[in-house]
Amino acid sequence: MKRGLLALSMAYILSQFYRAFLPVIAPVLAAEIGATPDDLAYASGIWFVVFAAMQIAVGIGLDALGPKRTASALFIFGGAGGALLFSLAQSPLHVSIAMGLIGIGCSPILMAAYYIIARTYSAAAFGTLAGGMIGFGSIGNLAGSAPMAWSIEAFGWRPTMLGLAAVSLVVGLSLIAVIRDPERVETEEKGSVLTLLKMPILWPIFAMMLVNYAPAAGLRGLWAGPYLGDVFGADVTAIGRATFVMAIAMVIGNFAFGPLERLFGTRKWVVFSGIAIGAVALALLWAFPDRSLWFSTLLLAAVGISGSTFAVIIGHGKAFFPAHLTGRGVTLMNLFGIGGAGIMQFATGPIYRAGLSDVPSTAYTAIFAVFTVMTVVGLAAYLFAQDRTD
Repeated sequence: MKRGLLALSMAYILSQFYRAFLPVIAPVLAAEIGATPDDLAYASGIWFVVFAAMQIAVGIGLDALGPKRTASALFIFGGAGGALLFSLAQSPLHVSIAMGLIGIGCSPILMAAYYIIARTYSAAAFGTLAGGMIGFGSIGNLAGSAPMAWSIEAFGWRPTMLGLAAVSLVVGLSLIAVIRDPERVETEEKGSVLTLLKMPILWPIFAMMLVNYAPAAGLRGLWAGPYLGDVFGADVTAIGRATFVMAIAMVIGNFAFGPLERLFGTRKWVVFSGIAIGAVALALLWAFPDRSLWFSTLLLAAVGISGSTFAVIIGHGKAFFPAHLTGRGVTLMNLFGIGGAGIMQFATGPIYRAGLSDVPSTAYTAIFAVFTVMTVVGLAAYLFAQDRTD
């Protein structure tokens, strides 16, 4: 199981990279194939929406086929295939199609790992191990910042993407070689995703999941680059440094929140406090969008830490899942988390266009305002959640 989790961690590094590298490559794509911020918002949204739409099928695959076949087949097809197509892109449409394929490839990776953790390790350890998985995978978040900028400058963006396709293929083949499926749960009980949706106790957790990851994913994966470039005149290197700081913050958050739930004996209030930090940071970005580059960078880092409560929220929901629906349960939670991010990637494109004016920060102020309001609404709904720590 440890070797399988290690291989899935390598695949998850790539998954984190693929959702976060667009801000760094944005200036080059604009110059070479005419991709605007709006085009990249659409492409990023495609990644998230396709990823989310795949979660129902991934959940069925995990419960029926196991993580080995489910994760390896999709990652080789989508991850390696999508990166290859990206390297050949001649227009923003090609980028969107490639990002959709990559979304298919990345869709089973984290949930396959969570399935193995949930079925193999103690329930009390889930939050720590799940958060550690995301924390380790956040190396991809780091690689999608300053290192990606360096690679583009040294080799060009097409050779860089071609190299990533080759790496994705090798990692996908390693999933076949080392993953070992847990024993299946033998039960006569029936159930499906609808069974979980009929449980009112899960609804406040779903609401929190819907808004938890969207601001961090939207800003780190898309808007940070155009925002810092347009408002502060940051170049590719400066954007890479700023997004690197945000990525480091996300790594720290992912390793911290799991142990905090065990230290304080609560999942609900650890999550609530973490999301509240993000809400305050978003409100400050809304109020002071052009104060200074480093002030904005630190606030973006706080938003990143807030989004790192993702694994603990999944652990909160998992505490209420029937054992034989573990695969469907964790993927349903992931659907809400990634789906919310995808919806906001699409929504922020028109918000950006509507806010365009002679003042560069105006369009981004509107985006920060929307993220702030949705986060506060999610916090209000989560107040009704029942705490459970296994």
